[in-house]
Amino acid sequence: MDMLESFFATHDYLVSHVEIPIRRRLMDEIDWKDRLIAVKGGRGVGKTDFLLAYAKQLRERKPANAHETLYVNFNNFYFTEHTLYEFAGEFVKAGGQTLILDQLFKYPNWSKELRDCYFHYTSLHIVFTASPLMRLTDGNSDIGHIVKVYNLRGYSFREYLNIQTHADLPVYSLDNILKNHEEIAHSVCAKVKPLWYFPDYLRQGYYPYREVSRDFSETLLKTMNMMLEVDVLLIKQIDVSYLSRIRRLLYTLMLEVPCGLNISDIATSISTSRATIMNYIKCLKDVRLLNLLYAEGKEFPMKPAKVYLQNPNLCYAQPTRSIDPQAVAETFFYSALHGSHKLNVADNATFLVNRSMKVDVFATAPQTPVFRYSAVADMEVGKQKMIPLWLFGFLY
Repeated sequence: MDMLESFFATHDYLVSHVEIPIRRRLMDEIDWKDRLIAVKGGRGVGKTDFLLAYAKQLRERKPANAHETLYVNFNNFYFTEHTLYEFAGEFVKAGGQTLILDQLFKYPNWSKELRDCYFHYTSLHIVFTASPLMRLTDGNSDIGHIVKVYNLRGYSFREYLNIQTHADLPVYSLDNILKNHEEIAHSVCAKVKPLWYFPDYLRQGYYPYREVSRDFSETLLKTMNMMLEVDVLLIKQIDVSYLSRIRRLLYTLMLEVPCGLNISDIATSISTSRATIMNYIKCLKDVRLLNLLYAEGKEFPMKPAKVYLQNPNLCYAQPTRSIDPQAVAETFFYSALHGSHKLNVADNATFLVNRSMKVDVFATAPQTPVFRYSAVADMEVGKQKMIPLWLFGFLY
């Protein structure tokens, strides 16, 4: 069989069988006219299905020219003896226009060859998935000046609700939520009951594989271990002998977060240096297992004021941990906002948002009056400055 025919056969099968429960908002935010696009996201958020959905969209628009687009996974052993540049050339000769590349980090010299493809095959568009740990735009990157990077996050609560209820609920800006939350909440509640679904989202709604997994908890643990064993060790080139220390560090933090850090105690408990602990924490943050909250004006390599898990589902990933509703509520708020808004630690409040606004987060509605914006987990419709926590899940 011709080499390209084999790849097209795989492409056709995958595109025909991809399940697309919802159109991700990012699909409409990307400028697909750009010739080199990276879709970056943590493991398990649906990057492969997202790109297969894009390939399916292209096929439906131009069914007569189906072979102008090709999805390629670099798990294929073909690329142990053949180059990306060579393959792209054959694809272009055959009339190809859009290459969709997955698991590219497993291919040596991927950034150099992407650059060569970009400049030599000027009619070719390349879209590829990227681990959060891949260096795409820093000063040493081969493609930093030509690649357009977009971040795919796990499901928002809005996306999750739309999948569960087919309600087609819209996105709202943070400013709109703050000013009009009562009206917005009433309009949503007229279609669905968000508090019926919110606890399940917090436990297992962020990751798309909840839809197909028989055992969400086991699948999530496998995903977390793949983050450590593949993303951290392989991409960051950390020796496998240090894996047990990284796992122990993550376990220690999972039992405590949200929390401050006693770097000296942690370093002693896992027998390593303070500097190494901070580097490991940075890796766990970059791979999308942790979020780090700093005082305004401070950042890594300084010690964060507080550490959170990256999303609320991770709060339930350790069965020996007792679930603290307040911790889950704060984790959800951070996860929902941090992609598009700046969050810092605040004096006498839970968060400082966008350097100007203090926000408190409550698991249950406070009994005393509040005088600044507050996100309340057990509230369906808010009042004045008390806003339902679930509504912050409508930011994307």
